[in-house]
Amino acid sequence: MTVLVAGGAGYIGSHTVTELMSRGFDVVIADDFRGSSRKTLQGIEAITGKRCLCWEGDLRDYDSVSAAFSQWRPETVINFAAYKSIGESVEEPLKYYDNNLRVMINLCRAMEEHRAERMIFSSSATVYGSGSSPMGEECQASETLNPYGETKKICERILMDFNRAHPSKDVCILRYFNPVGAHSSGLIGESSEGRVTNLMPLICMTAAGKAGPLKVYGQDYPTPDGTGVRDYIHVTDVAAGHVAAMSFLKEHKGVHVFNLGTGRGISVLEMIKAFERVNRVKVPYKVVSRRPGDVAECYASVEKAEKVLGWRARLDIEDMVRDAWRFETMEQQDVF
Repeated sequence: MTVLVAGGAGYIGSHTVTELMSRGFDVVIADDFRGSSRKTLQGIEAITGKRCLCWEGDLRDYDSVSAAFSQWRPETVINFAAYKSIGESVEEPLKYYDNNLRVMINLCRAMEEHRAERMIFSSSATVYGSGSSPMGEECQASETLNPYGETKKICERILMDFNRAHPSKDVCILRYFNPVGAHSSGLIGESSEGRVTNLMPLICMTAAGKAGPLKVYGQDYPTPDGTGVRDYIHVTDVAAGHVAAMSFLKEHKGVHVFNLGTGRGISVLEMIKAFERVNRVKVPYKVVSRRPGDVAECYASVEKAEKVLGWRARLDIEDMVRDAWRFETMEQQDVF
């Protein structure tokens, strides 16, 4: 089976590509490297011992996408290709709607034209809005909290309508909660270079002395230590979830939706303290006011993925912080 992975050089995409290649799948990465590094390809090759096949092009351009499908003839498409910063999406909503929706539409059109049969979509828990936890797949948000989340919600609707019009095109929507960590080798991970907004790379930057004290947004939430609680999941577990989804789609028709999380919330302070304890480094932080739109807690109901996909998260908070710091220190050494 040939799998085309759109955005396969990015954070979650690269770990999924590594998992697929390690399990013997033929994988083609489709990426324009606007939000990723070519060094990631070297990391994948070092881990798997196999050469990366990569098509470099703009997924917003349909003719280019169609040419890639003509060349590689994928049976399955995994779509990670999206802008993903919540804050930036508020500042530049048109950028997010234009990119995230156009890429999805082009991939669906190419699937129709070139007879690719399956898509796995990288969605997000942001589609649930401010709903109460644990959040199950049946939860319906009245509205999302930011343009990024809205693009994910609209992409899900596009896929559902696409399947209704073309019942042979089967879809698995995976709603991630908060992927963190890195491959255990330290060769690929979430970079702390450039504009960083996610908690774990910010912790790594602070621990490495590349930034001042970490900002903790609010310590007055109704949670055990007053800081926000999220469902953090190791990126390697997320990658394994895609392999499970591929196996599932080979035997099941239609559109299927699954959460990928641990089912347990971890607070910001709990993550900082675990990072300090496991890695024996200090993470200075200061508490500042809450950010608009943040909720007190958000964690997944994971029973459906366990029962239907036979998948569950296996790595814990110690694995998350250890692997993230290993990647950070190796990135500083510029291994490649």
